[in-house]
Amino acid sequence: MKPSEMAKVMADMAKGDPLRKPSRPLETVPFRPEKTGEARVVWLGHSAVWVELAGKTLLLDPMFGRSPSPFPIFGNGRYSRKLPFDISQLGMIDAVVLSHDHYDHLDYGTIRKLKDRVRRFIVPAGVSIHLEAWGVRQEAIEEYGWGETAEFEGLKLVCAPARHFSGRNIIGENSSLWCSWIIEGGGAKLFFSGDSGYGPHFREIGEKYGPFDLTLIECGQYDERWRDIHMLPEQSVQAHLDVRGKRMVPIHWGAFTLAVHDWHDPINRVVRAAEQRGIELATPRIGEPVAMRSARFPASVWWQ
Repeated sequence: MKPSEMAKVMADMAKGDPLRKPSRPLETVPFRPEKTGEARVVWLGHSAVWVELAGKTLLLDPMFGRSPSPFPIFGNGRYSRKLPFDISQLGMIDAVVLSHDHYDHLDYGTIRKLKDRVRRFIVPAGVSIHLEAWGVRQEAIEEYGWGETAEFEGLKLVCAPARHFSGRNIIGENSSLWCSWIIEGGGAKLFFSGDSGYGPHFREIGEKYGPFDLTLIECGQYDERWRDIHMLPEQSVQAHLDVRGKRMVPIHWGAFTLAVHDWHDPINRVVRAAEQRGIELATPRIGEPVAMRSARFPASVWWQ
C-alpha cells in the first residue's frame, strides 16, 4: 500500500464509528480446556482456536492479549471483558500452531504465559526467531515451508500457501513466511486458512488435500483497498467451497477492530453467502465447541 493510501486508511480509522465495535462487551461461553476424546474445535475469538484431534490438543494462533497492537490505541481493545477460560487452567498443550508473525496472531504476552505449557511449536519458516527471543526452547520449535509436512504423534500437518505478508516492524517486513495449515488425525481433517487474500491456491489445496470435515476461514478485517491480503466475506465462502470443506467456522472477527467495517458485518455477509451457496455454516459463540463430524452444530444468530 502506498504511503498516501496508508494515510487515508489511518484517517478513516481515526474518524471513529460506534458500529465498529459492540455496544456492550461480548459475553463468552465458559470453556474447560481439557481432552474429551472428541474431534472438535473451540473458537476463542479472532483467529485463536482450540483443536482436539486424535487425542491431542492444539492451539492455533493463540492471541489472548487485550490489544492486537503494540500501540493499544489501535484495535480498540478486545470486545469481551474476559476469555472463555483462564490460561492458568491449562494443562500441557501438545502443540501451538502459528500461521504468521503479525501482532494479532503472535502475541508476546500470550507466548510468555504459554511457553512452559506447550510441548511443540509448529510454525512457518522464520517465525522461530521471535519465539526463541521470548524464552521458548529451540528444541521445542519446528519450522516448515509451503508443501512441507510435519508428523507429530499421530497427527499430520501440512504447511500450505496463503496470500498475505509478514513482519512486526518496517525493517523486518516479509522476513518470515506466512501460511495456511492442513491438520489431519484420527480420521478427521481440518483446514485453517490463517490470513489470506482470495486466490487459486484454495482450489489447488482442495484438489490436493481435500475434502475437509471442517474449515476455519478468515472473514473479517477486510477492505477493498487490501483485498489482496484479506478476503471479503463472500470470498471466504468461496474459499471454503474451493478447498472442498463440509462445515465452515468463520474466524478473524468478533474480537478486535482492525478495519472500518461494522463489527458484525463480516458474519452477516458470510451467513447470507452461505445460505445462497447451500453450505453448512457453524456460528459458535466465543468458547462454544463445534464437533467436527457430528450432525449437530451451533448455528444461532447470537450477535444480533
